[in-house]
Amino acid sequence: MQTLVILPTYKEAENITAILRAIRSSVIDIHVLVVDDASPDGTAELAEKLSLELGGIYLLKRRAKSGLGSAYREGFAWGLEQGYEALIEMDADFSHDPGALGSLINAVEQGADLVIGSRYVQGGSIPNWTLHRRLLSQWGNIYAAYCLGLPIRDLTSGFRVFRASLLQNLDLDKIQAEGYGFQIEMAYKSQQIGAKIVEVPISFTDRVKGESKMSMKTVIEALFLVGIWGILRVTGIERLLYGNKAKKLKSYF
Repeated sequence: MQTLVILPTYKEAENITAILRAIRSSVIDIHVLVVDDASPDGTAELAEKLSLELGGIYLLKRRAKSGLGSAYREGFAWGLEQGYEALIEMDADFSHDPGALGSLINAVEQGADLVIGSRYVQGGSIPNWTLHRRLLSQWGNIYAAYCLGLPIRDLTSGFRVFRASLLQNLDLDKIQAEGYGFQIEMAYKSQQIGAKIVEVPISFTDRVKGESKMSMKTVIEALFLVGIWGILRVTGIERLLYGNKAKKLKSYF
C-alpha cells in the first residue's frame, strides 16, 4: 500500500531531522510530505537536506502560518494527486510515536477507511499527564461524541490514517475548522458517508523540544463548532439543509 505521512511544521528545527529519520526507520518504504508554514528557524531547509540523503521526503512550502487544518487539506490534495493509497496525519514533535505507524497502517490494510490512534481505548495511554489535564481532554471528547452521536473515544487525536478513497468522497474544501475542530469534523463527516472507523491504541507523549502550537483559541473553536453541529443534527436542520447530497462511501473490498 503506497502510504504518505503528512507532517505539518512550524518552527520544528529541533525535531525535524530526528522525526523524519524515525519515520523512515519505522516503515522503510513510507513517504513523507513536510508541509512547512514558512518556519523562520530553518525547518524547511533541514527537511530538504535530509530528503537528498534518504529520498521519499517531499516539501510543500507555504508563505505564512496558516493553520493545521489547511495544512492537512493541502497535504491531502497533494497526496491524492500523486496517487497514494493511504494518507497519515502525524505531529512532528514526537508526541506521536513513529513506532506505532505499522499498527495504524495494518488496520487500513484490514479494511478500515479511517484509523484513529486513540489514547482512550484499552491499551492507549498518556504518560505524565496531570489528572486535571487528562480529565479535561477526556470530557472534551465525551462532549463531542455525545453531541455528534459518534461511537469514538478519541475524536481529537491527530494521529490517524485515511484511506484515499475516503478522502476522495469527502468535500475537503468545505471543511474549514482548524486544530481540534478539524480532527472532529473529519471524523464526523467520514461517519456521515458510512466510513468504517477503527480506533487503535497509542501512547501519547508530550513534546520534549520546541513549543506547543495549540492555543486556547483552537479549543474554544472546537467546542463552539461541536455545539453548532450537534444542534443541527438533533433538530434535523442538517438533513433539511443538505438532504441526501452526501454520497455514501463505496466499498473497495
